Amino acid sequence: KFEFNPKVGIDNPALTLTEDTDGEAVGEPRFYLLTKESTETFGFCLHEELGCQGHLIRQLELGGVAQRRGLQDGDRLLQVNGHFVDHMDHLRVVQKIKASGNQVLLAVLDGDSYEAAKSLGRDLSQMLPDDIRPRLCHVTRDRSGFGFSVSCPEGTKGTFQLSVLQDGPADRAGVPPGCWLLELNGDSVKSYSHTQLTKKLKQSGNKVTLLVASSAVEEFYRLHGLRVTAALADTSRLPFKVRELHLVKGPAGYGFLLKEDDCSSGGVGQFLWEVDVGLPAEQAGMKEGDRVLAVNGESIEGLDHEQTVRRIRARENQVTLLVIDPAGDEFYHSVGL
Repeated sequence: KFEFNPKVGIDNPALTLTEDTDGEAVGEPRFYLLTKESTETFGFCLHEELGCQGHLIRQLELGGVAQRRGLQDGDRLLQVNGHFVDHMDHLRVVQKIKASGNQVLLAVLDGDSYEAAKSLGRDLSQMLPDDIRPRLCHVTRDRSGFGFSVSCPEGTKGTFQLSVLQDGPADRAGVPPGCWLLELNGDSVKSYSHTQLTKKLKQSGNKVTLLVASSAVEEFYRLHGLRVTAALADTSRLPFKVRELHLVKGPAGYGFLLKEDDCSSGGVGQFLWEVDVGLPAEQAGMKEGDRVLAVNGESIEGLDHEQTVRRIRARENQVTLLVIDPAGDEFYHSVGL
């Protein structure tokens, strides 16, 4: 059994969908968007139990946020932030929830429906939408502009649909044609008029970051009473990437120095410096000024310098670090992630 008690609060309610019948009653998945403060918890444990299939929701905290919003003991977890997880190793699912930070979107199925669906040989992934994530896109202007135009119903605010020029900057950045604009440079456009939005775009200079959703994704969130946020976005098209570095210690050590310093986002972080030429750290791709996000698959958020060093030394001769360079770190902070 592996128990996990992630930190969380909760935002909007989930909608319980209608039931289906196929010899046995099989309900539909339920969706919950959970958000947290750093001092809160989800109020449940995720279990893997002998003789019981799936990832089980257990030990709901009495009166806790998860219980208040409708999660049930014995629910099976099917999706984390739009990723199907029923087939995944349990520890990997736990890591996905931890990696979500302060917000996570869960899809669950009640225990009886889960068992019935399994007995009927159903593909549980087919019970879920293909893609329920908005997109975060970073667009760089060229001589033709950003490569998209904005339309807005006359007399309304906050409702903006984008027309995308084929092979233009927005298209290359992954902005889907006909999508709806939700955030501009990390700020909601809900209260913007068309004139205000145009002014904000001009003030963005040569680069702009858009949170967008297709009509299908926007409709999904609206029907389920959920709020679309950047924390749930597909970021695969962004030019800013985290990097995983796997280091095997050599005779002269790893060849880097870990320092604690102030972050551009506020607070303190752990940074990599004095990367020695030719030693394992440089060979793994480490760069001066990289910020450490995780050690051996575990986030170091909230850890001090000594605690991080202990994590790095926990495995005698090797370590895996998740890092991001200064430009990427500053970008994610600028859009509120």
